[in-house]
Amino acid sequence: MTDSVQKSILATALRLSGVVVAMFVFAVYIMPPMYDLFCEITGLNGKTGGQYQATDAKVDESRWVTVQFLATNNENMPWSFKPALTSIKVHPGEEVEVRYLAVNPTSANMVGQAVPSVVPFKAADYFHKTECFCFNQQILPAGQQAELPLRFIVDLDLPQQITTITLSYTLFDVTERTTTNLVSSL
Repeated sequence: MTDSVQKSILATALRLSGVVVAMFVFAVYIMPPMYDLFCEITGLNGKTGGQYQATDAKVDESRWVTVQFLATNNENMPWSFKPALTSIKVHPGEEVEVRYLAVNPTSANMVGQAVPSVVPFKAADYFHKTECFCFNQQILPAGQQAELPLRFIVDLDLPQQITTITLSYTLFDVTERTTTNLVSSL
């Protein structure tokens, strides 16, 4: 090969490497905040907000809304994870408490993190959690179980055409991302 052909190949390889690095930076550092902003603006993905401060709001006792509860595990999460109730009828404005059940059947101490989603997506703005196990990572010793509390309020301003809300949690194993001292101290 001639010197000019080798230089051309090297230049092409460097450009391609630069493209790969740029794609990685975009995918890891730029895309997630853009996705979160997109979901916040459009209401897609049913992301729920953080902790809600309850006020002494009125309760609309003339109206019922069915809230359904689902639980799934990420493929790498061995825990048993399910809601204590699969659905409940609530009045908008009423603060309600339900529980999810988690069991760590392994011989290792583990840490889980639940990520919520609400359907229909438009209902996410009207579903307020005052207390939720999803706000914190859940530490569960080997062979142990826990009841995980969830307190919520369906907003009085929920559109009339929405009569059913489905709250779904996906549970992830975040043990490796948590400080080893925290997990081993159990």
